[in-house]
Amino acid sequence: MGKLYERIDGRLRTFIEEQPVFFTATAPLSGDGHVNLSPKGRAGTLVVIDEQRLAYLDFGGSGAETIAHVRENGRITLMWCAFSGPPNIVRIHGEGEAVFRDDPRWPELIGLFGEADGPGARAIILVRARRIADVCGYAVPFMEYQGERTLHSDYLARKTDEEFAEYCEKKDHIATSLDGLPALPLPLPARTV
Repeated sequence: MGKLYERIDGRLRTFIEEQPVFFTATAPLSGDGHVNLSPKGRAGTLVVIDEQRLAYLDFGGSGAETIAHVRENGRITLMWCAFSGPPNIVRIHGEGEAVFRDDPRWPELIGLFGEADGPGARAIILVRARRIADVCGYAVPFMEYQGERTLHSDYLARKTDEEFAEYCEKKDHIATSLDGLPALPLPLPARTV
């Protein structure tokens, strides 16, 4: 049986913070646009800011559909599944916003991520919860967490900020989404923090 929550606190916050992977879902307003679903990981790249807000680091390496969709309409859903321990699925439906490197809020927000920050951070996705719910998760299989993959962070760590900006500019669907929506502003602003 599912339950609705007014805030992210206590057991719910602990559950979210302990999961090694979560998923984001967004969509454009256009009925024939591409729905986007992305897995997210890397320890420390998601923070619960307070009882209504979360943020996660958006790294280079793939397209920018999430950024494009939240810029267009703000709709975003985050989901966590328990692959070990008691079964549970938590979804937060919310209002998303992409905070870019040249935003005055960047220094304060990026500081929340400590050691998880890296040279490949191109935006921070800030989410204000509108609906917080969990359901049983009885059909989610048990899976064993073996550890973090470092290929992504190792690859991006070898790039200077200028090389990372060039990398972003050369990739398809970074400045515009699959549906032609504005995504990551290019040229990528330099890291000042």
